[in-house]
Amino acid sequence: MLTLASKLKRDDGLKGSRASAAASDSTRRVSVRDRLLVKEVAELEANLPYEGYYQGGKFQFETEVPDAYNMVPPKVKCLTRIWHPNITETGEICLSLLREHSIDGTGWAPTRTLKDVVWGLNSLFTDLLNFDDPLNIEAAEHHLRDKEDFRSKVEDYIRRYAR
Repeated sequence: MLTLASKLKRDDGLKGSRASAAASDSTRRVSVRDRLLVKEVAELEANLPYEGYYQGGKFQFETEVPDAYNMVPPKVKCLTRIWHPNITETGEICLSLLREHSIDGTGWAPTRTLKDVVWGLNSLFTDLLNFDDPLNIEAAEHHLRDKEDFRSKVEDYIRRYAR
């Protein structure tokens, strides 16, 4: 979030300069969104996870917040390589809350915040770990075939990529 804080300082500097009215409006619009995000991020301070297979791992996520936030969901990608049934090794995430339209009715809504996204991600490492409807089918099948070997592979990935 340091980059967001730096951007806010730059935007504040632009307000004092002689920028065109259009640029000023655009800066103000983005600045309101960014200020909302700074407030939400300041409330998060979440560390993933505290229990389960992924305990002790440090996983980085990239969150792209569109200009239309919070009418549309942020785009989230896992930057840490992981062996997980709901996250591919390339970082794609299966979490209904990140979908604009969801069959189960739990998709994105304008009332949701980044805090909800972090809680949803945290749940993917604990109680929402879903082996029945996986995005990474190979990981889910591995778990069904041999839970201990699955745990070993998760621990190996944590040692190699999530420290």
